[in-house]
Amino acid sequence: MTFGTNSNYDLAVAYRIYPEVSKPARELPFGNDKYLLTESCLRSFMESLGSLRVKMWALLDGCPPEYETLLRKYVDDQDLVILRLDRIGNQATFARQIDILLKQTDAELVYFAEDDYFYLPGQFREMIDFLASHDDADFVSPYDHPDCYNLDLHRGRKWIKAYGSHHWRTAASTCLTFLARKESLRKCESAFRSYVRGNFDCALWLSLTKHRVFNPAYGLRSLLAGSLSWKILAKAWGYGWRQILFGERRYLWIPVPGIATHLDARALSPAVDWTALMDSVTEQQQRAEVKV
Repeated sequence: MTFGTNSNYDLAVAYRIYPEVSKPARELPFGNDKYLLTESCLRSFMESLGSLRVKMWALLDGCPPEYETLLRKYVDDQDLVILRLDRIGNQATFARQIDILLKQTDAELVYFAEDDYFYLPGQFREMIDFLASHDDADFVSPYDHPDCYNLDLHRGRKWIKAYGSHHWRTAASTCLTFLARKESLRKCESAFRSYVRGNFDCALWLSLTKHRVFNPAYGLRSLLAGSLSWKILAKAWGYGWRQILFGERRYLWIPVPGIATHLDARALSPAVDWTALMDSVTEQQQRAEVKV
């Protein structure tokens, strides 16, 4: 299977930006400087894309004018559409991402992006190549979430493949930064829109991957223990019972090590010294500012 042969672009990206720093990111090198964080992550994203032809829709949710200038610094005007939003929030901007990526006709592959992900240079194409080469891959996330190794909820059988310069493994869930075929997104639209109505991101993924949802003994243990896992499973069934019972099982794949990390100081993608990479970027940007 190949992508992009009849399209103007290799990839359509809906990139969400919000001008405030989340609490977990404040312990990282960028600290409370959301503009610096945004520029560093955007720059890393563009460097990771390499020579890929990308059309980007940037959703600026309550951002001051300098964020628009920042985007034009890294993305050509002909490849960029800027949407200025009035702090409509996380759920509403995710809904807009779905709308944009389903309606666009520029690319067969679509990517949901958030402003607090830091990428390794030149590696994004590996996700596209993996998706194109594996019919059993519905979704790919660049983020190797530590929860997959640390939380009991994620225990269970996994598939592992060697492809390119990575190992790849299936995962029960991820966050809301991921790659998909447009057709896969369309078929799973209802599950993703459940997040807009109040579902958890983890729970919507569990309804798609069907991980743990048919294990009543585990659900009961989680309930008696009062764990978050019970709440996640309850959300999965409450919002996604039709998908769980009647929908097709979907497969989410993750590169090992990760190609990007969410900027959560407590949950960086393992096996990469992300802090050192971010320190290096911060120093480069500070030197550039001094020269100016």
